[in-house]
Amino acid sequence: MEVMHGEYKVPGGKLVVADVDVVDGLLSGPRISGDFFMEPDEALESINALLDGLPAALDAAEFGARVQAGLPRETVMLGITAEAVGIAVRRAVARASDWRDHDWRLIHEPPQAPALHMALDQVLAEEVGAGRRPPTLRVWEWASPAVVIGSFQSLRNEVDAEEAARYGADVVRRISGGGAMFVEPGNTITYSLYSPETLVAGMSFAESYAFLDDWVLGALGELGIRAWYRPLNDIASDEGKIAGAAQKRLAAGAVLHHVTMSYDIDAGKMLRVLRIGREKLSDKGIASAAKRVDPLRRQTGLAREEIIDRMIGHFRARYGLVGDRLGEDELRLAEKYVADKFTTPEWIARVP
Repeated sequence: MEVMHGEYKVPGGKLVVADVDVVDGLLSGPRISGDFFMEPDEALESINALLDGLPAALDAAEFGARVQAGLPRETVMLGITAEAVGIAVRRAVARASDWRDHDWRLIHEPPQAPALHMALDQVLAEEVGAGRRPPTLRVWEWASPAVVIGSFQSLRNEVDAEEAARYGADVVRRISGGGAMFVEPGNTITYSLYSPETLVAGMSFAESYAFLDDWVLGALGELGIRAWYRPLNDIASDEGKIAGAAQKRLAAGAVLHHVTMSYDIDAGKMLRVLRIGREKLSDKGIASAAKRVDPLRRQTGLAREEIIDRMIGHFRARYGLVGDRLGEDELRLAEKYVADKFTTPEWIARVP
């Protein structure tokens, strides 16, 4: 009988491991382990007993709810939650992969046009889903200012077209959801992860956001920033929001997860270019055109390039990472997507 193995690193917490058998559709002899803390000792056996015999088809939330409801009242858990147990079990049953099961590649090309970045996200995710490219971390460099809106946002509601043109900012729409962002070369750190769906198997969208961002929290910690995940898609610190993430799961079997981190953003320009941004920032009292949103620059005192190098180093030490370049076929296809999709009015204004 094959034992199914699943792991889940609790964001800001500990590793939870589930080893399970499934007999006639039911969990058999589940074994939970990890580097968490729990009192009393007997609570671990209680968890195993609560899981034993449950239908293997339950989702992570249901597994977690069964554990939570049945645990003795005096149980104390540190670095672990009933929900995390449920995710680990679900990942075992779903035969999820782990970060280190994959041969991660790094792409960090010279500055590229905003529309090409949008197209590369689609191309590289499709290539990973098709098995033609290993899972990849891509760090973006911007060739020009841009306003990037989410897949489902209204163009007219989000962007002041005249102000965007005044600052030479291309307006582009990405394939993932989420909110709009204003970028200029050198003022953000943007990266994408392209992975097989197996990496997030057994997780909901919300759970996978925290899971895929956990390495960034570790990298920021090494830079002296106490950061945490804030649902649904933010990374925050004592100084406020540092980053926002967005995600897209493609039918090809891949997950695109990309993050934009604030290094040194001109909030005055952002207020003028993003209509919704005016409301959000005015509520926080940011009215001066000279005001900058610069948590990474201010909190680390480091150049943007050094922060990127140290983030890459953290990822490499944690999961392994091999330098790579865009393939000629990948770049050619991305350029075709730019012409056929990402610069067309039909796509950019698909939600007017």
